[in-house]
Amino acid sequence: MKFPQTIMLLGSGELGKEFVIAAQRLGNTVIAVDRYPNAPAMQVADISEVISMLDGDALEGIIKQYKPDYIVPEIEAIRTTKLLDLEREGFTVIPTAAATNYTMNRDRIRDLAAGELGVRTAKYAYASSLEELQTVSQNIGFPNVVKPVMSSSGKGQSVVKTAEEVSQAWTYAIEGARGDHQKVIVEEFVEFEVEITLLTIRQWNGDTLFCPPVAHRQERGDYQESWQPAGIGQAQLKQAQEIAEKVTAALGGAGIFGVEFFVTREEAIFSELSPRPHDTGMVTLVSQNLNEFELHLRAILGLPIPEIKLLSPGASAVILADRNSDRLSFDGVAEALAEPNTDLRLFGKQTTRPYRRMGVALATAETAQQAREVANRAASRVRVVYE
Repeated sequence: MKFPQTIMLLGSGELGKEFVIAAQRLGNTVIAVDRYPNAPAMQVADISEVISMLDGDALEGIIKQYKPDYIVPEIEAIRTTKLLDLEREGFTVIPTAAATNYTMNRDRIRDLAAGELGVRTAKYAYASSLEELQTVSQNIGFPNVVKPVMSSSGKGQSVVKTAEEVSQAWTYAIEGARGDHQKVIVEEFVEFEVEITLLTIRQWNGDTLFCPPVAHRQERGDYQESWQPAGIGQAQLKQAQEIAEKVTAALGGAGIFGVEFFVTREEAIFSELSPRPHDTGMVTLVSQNLNEFELHLRAILGLPIPEIKLLSPGASAVILADRNSDRLSFDGVAEALAEPNTDLRLFGKQTTRPYRRMGVALATAETAQQAREVANRAASRVRVVYE
């Protein structure tokens, strides 16, 4: 393969920013696209474009203007049917246009895993109205979890403990949905020991590879901290790897997939899948020899991945905003970095809102638990200042 290659990134958040950096280190050219200007990945990309990626004509126009070697979606809110058309015309969509279309909504990937592949998942049902949600919630039982079929970073997700909370969960889910789908998924609440992300790498010509599992803790459906290694049993790890390989093989293509599982004492239960780097995988920026963004790039470009090695137990902890503002700065950065083996990523987002992820603290230590403590301490020292 000749370098540079031209990559178009659809969605330009903090994960895209790290991917752009990885791509440019190998001399590639990146066009970052998003619905608003100066998004994080745009700040480091060669070229940036602002369009609604749900507008099929605008999406087609920008792709045909630049004719990228690879189209790399980073978010779900894309008119993926247009990507199917463009792939038929010869464009390369990562991992594939069909995979992107499948995983845009939780209903399609869940139906693929449970219905077509026979993978163990939590019991689930769908609802397209409050009345439907009330009915299926009773059938699933309480507590249960309600999520929009299309969202990101846990937006719109809530645990429903009683029938009286269903109406509020419906409103919250619809408000947190992305795209133009008014549909939710209801899942049984699984009593798990830990949630993990199994970063799974598909290659164009090679075996499917796995990173050591990443454990994570969520609040409001969004991750608050992650750590690696996850410390799960070998039986559950083997089961998770088998499921991840089965599901990603059905989707095809190449690149990294973030495959999420609930891990109980007895089994690993498939939860969700993203066909791209995963927010919980930011810990790999300090824990592995190749981070998830470098692995994604290598898989896309067909470059060798001789070894994925955990260099040290590591952890990440998020830095959150608590209000709406378009004038902000950060305090406490020096204090956060004063402790050995810590690092920060401040994403460069220009506006805040309650619970918006503005950065992440990273740490390594002798054990994952110690790394968690250090990362959370560092994150707590960074304060968003509203001017």
